[in-house]
Order: sequence, then structure tokens, then C-alpha cells
Amino acid sequence: MLYHLNFNVSYDSDMGQQGLFKVWAEEAEAALGAKSAGVVVDLWKVVGERRVIAVVNVESPDMLDQILFDLPIMQKMGHLVQVDVKSLRRYEDFAADVSERIGRD
Repeated sequence: MLYHLNFNVSYDSDMGQQGLFKVWAEEAEAALGAKSAGVVVDLWKVVGERRVIAVVNVESPDMLDQILFDLPIMQKMGHLVQVDVKSLRRYEDFAADVSERIGRD
């Protein structure tokens, strides 16, 4: 199952920017490892924002939830991270469905 993840990351004054960078470096290492393993299809950092977009391929919503709980950034500062999740459908499957529906008329 494919999912689109939109991470919005905040930080508080106690942490400071260097603290954020330290956690984000650990998160980047984990994310790139997951990309090499094929779980993460691809990742993007939005320019000028503390925002990362990912497309992931996992077996189930349960697995995605477990992965999210285990991310370094969520363990260390999860209260400052908002993740919006959308389930994705392959466009080829959608196109086939539409074509089939046209044939029903």
C-alpha cells in the first residue's frame, strides 16, 4: 500500500536550531536507510520550510503506524511533529477502473 506523508516539524526554544539539526540528522539517516530498503519510495525536503514529503510502500496501515512511532524524530520530539497521511492509489489501477466503467454504459 502506498501512502503520501507530509511531515511538518516545529521546535521549541529550549531545543534550539542545533538541537533540531541533531535530531534531523539522525532522522535523515533512518529515512535514507528505509529508502535503500525499498520502504520509502522517495523523499523531498520543501525549500524554506521545516517540511518533508515522503511516499512510502508498506503492507498495511498498522505497519505504517508502527514505523511512524519508531522514527527517531517522533521518539525525540513527536509532540512537535505533525504528520498528514494520505493513502494513494496507483494511477494505472484508477485508469483501468475508469475504462471499465465506461464499458458498462
